[in-house]
Amino acid sequence: MALLRLLAVSLLSAVVALPFLWIQRGDNFEHVRLAALMALDVGQIVTVPLGTLVGIVLLATRSWTRTPGYVLGAITTVFGVIVATQGWATMDWVEGRPSGVGDPDGELVMALLAFFSGVVTTFVGVLILLFRWTGYESQAASARHPASKSLTGSTSPTM
Repeated sequence: MALLRLLAVSLLSAVVALPFLWIQRGDNFEHVRLAALMALDVGQIVTVPLGTLVGIVLLATRSWTRTPGYVLGAITTVFGVIVATQGWATMDWVEGRPSGVGDPDGELVMALLAFFSGVVTTFVGVLILLFRWTGYESQAASARHPASKSLTGSTSPTM
């Protein structure tokens, strides 16, 4: 579960790269959208392998096995849907007439990468929500009831 949690966090944390990797070549909304998606793609090239590596280390050492929560799953799903729809819209804009600014093939590849990134992010978010909804606890105590080992177990004293 640490791997899934850190994968979601690394997909979301690529947003931090937006101000640093901003390359905008026009003034229209489409140019702004393309620049944001390109910065997000480049940011995820750094954050996703790093988050995956940390998740593998935590998984191997069994240091952090608690199931990710509903909030992380919902935020990840919504973020993925937004990125996927914006990637799709950018692909339509790049292939339309007149085509985008600069190299239309390069812009199409960046928009396609953003679309697939959004699809993967949506899948990770839905997977987190499914794990949480089914009550899967991954051999760890619940966050609300540290004494219990599962959501179905009762820790209340009997009279």
